[in-house]
Amino acid sequence: MRLSLDPSTDPDDYGFVHRIRTRFAETDAMGVIHHGAYVAYLEEARASLLRAAGHPYEEVRLEGVDFAVLELLVRYRRPLYFDDQVDIHVSTGALTRATFQVGYLLRVGDETRATAVTVHAAVDGQGRAARMPAWLRGVVGHPDGR
Repeated sequence: MRLSLDPSTDPDDYGFVHRIRTRFAETDAMGVIHHGAYVAYLEEARASLLRAAGHPYEEVRLEGVDFAVLELLVRYRRPLYFDDQVDIHVSTGALTRATFQVGYLLRVGDETRATAVTVHAAVDGQGRAARMPAWLRGVVGHPDGR
């Protein structure tokens, strides 16, 4: 296990936030957002962070790099429901030659609903290990992505 980041429940510890609105299609019979939908929320927030940092993911891919997800941990604290406006706070850290980690805090209003961590590796178009882009060092460790 590479995961070492412990995501905070304090939104002030994050320098980037992305808001999503949950969809009815993501709910179960009780109106609760299915746990699998959280993965897409994290991905959307991560892509938004890269875009805000001047490196839209589609451009990263055109440079021949993908950020494969190696590990994912979600701690569900309270459920999300249809039509919730969820603020996904994002922080980055733990950059090595092979991996980097991203921490997330999901909140509705002032209430923490989940925390999460993803661990990523740079890979080429064939899925082989690739060099981390040099610009990534400027994003990782800088909460606002700049």
